[in-house]
Amino acid sequence: MLKYIISKIKKIYPDPESEKAIMGSVVYCIHHKEGCQWSDELRKLKAHLNTCKHDAVLCAAQCGAMIPRVLMQDHLRYTCARRRANCEHCHKEFSGSALEEHQGNCGHEPVYCENKCGAKVQRRHTQQHIQQHCSKRLVPCKHCGQSYTQDTVSAHGLSCGRAPVACPQRCGAGGVARADLAAHLRDHAAAAAAAALPCSFRDAGCRFKGTRQALDKHTEESCQQHLALVSALASRQARQLDSLRAAVARLSVNCSGALVWRISDWAAKMAEAKCKDGVELVSPAFYTSQYGYKLQASLFLNGNGAGEATHMSVYIKILPGEYDALLRWPFAHTVSFTLFDQSPSPDRACNIVESFVPDPTWKNFQRPSKEPDALGFGFPRFVSHEMLKKRNFIKDDVMFLRVKVDPSKIVAV
Repeated sequence: MLKYIISKIKKIYPDPESEKAIMGSVVYCIHHKEGCQWSDELRKLKAHLNTCKHDAVLCAAQCGAMIPRVLMQDHLRYTCARRRANCEHCHKEFSGSALEEHQGNCGHEPVYCENKCGAKVQRRHTQQHIQQHCSKRLVPCKHCGQSYTQDTVSAHGLSCGRAPVACPQRCGAGGVARADLAAHLRDHAAAAAAAALPCSFRDAGCRFKGTRQALDKHTEESCQQHLALVSALASRQARQLDSLRAAVARLSVNCSGALVWRISDWAAKMAEAKCKDGVELVSPAFYTSQYGYKLQASLFLNGNGAGEATHMSVYIKILPGEYDALLRWPFAHTVSFTLFDQSPSPDRACNIVESFVPDPTWKNFQRPSKEPDALGFGFPRFVSHEMLKKRNFIKDDVMFLRVKVDPSKIVAV
């Protein structure tokens, strides 16, 4: 590239004096758009390119690729065809090109069920899953014999015409097919219903049956009994509602080990943080796995400690969790924070990432007591206020921060 530029200059300026002046002119590095800040005389450009971290050179492993120096280590580690790497699923070692062929065919790789039931199973177990465990597999209704998916056969049973149901008149007949119930009531239960009517509080537990006259007398004389039955029924239903609410709350908890925290109304919250000392934002709690550690992120928009008034500070807290007695302590998983650049062009986005490996001697990572650590551990100078203004970290008054816990990494990246 440099020889081409110089040859063009010689054609345009054949005069040696003009060429000398041009060679002494100040130019930017040809990789200026990639981020190189070098600028100097044109004659020094060639020497600079010999060391410029953005200039492409042949792969050090001799795979034939031309790679910018700044990306060489990542290339050798992740994309070089001559690298040696282990499959993350079966842990067998392959060359880079062989690994690419192996990926997508590894029998240990988790894949989604082809019936779209939402489950992920190892590729080698997919047929067993489809035949024995898949919620979308076809199973016959035990009443009518028609086939339905496993997750809908129960709902079908509630309306199946051949499913046996009890006579609502409590005539004593065995299970009557739902489709035949109307005929049964018409032909067999009418006389019994006229002779023995159930109490109107039967759903609350009253078992009385009798003629209309006897039923009226029973209703008048059994007010206290009926009130007690209704009160007991209300208590049972209240307990059931509490149980259902708890089950719904458990289902809504994030157990993926990664939290994408959406901070809205950023301008108002930053203004409040600058007016008041110690304004802390806390994220929803999340778990590293279904039975893992319970964590929570906290954010000081106007900084905390060394970053006060100049930086945004971010921390991670370990909260008391339901399964702490079964977990290993101290907490030792790698934690990373990512502030997303919401650039309209994803290729030009420049996220800010910081991560750390917990120090086992710090009290922040020991098993928490009933009261968690007030601050946690993190980065008081995570990102400066000046940097927040330079890129699209805040867009439409919203900022996105990801907190990720990775148990597989033992060093920060």
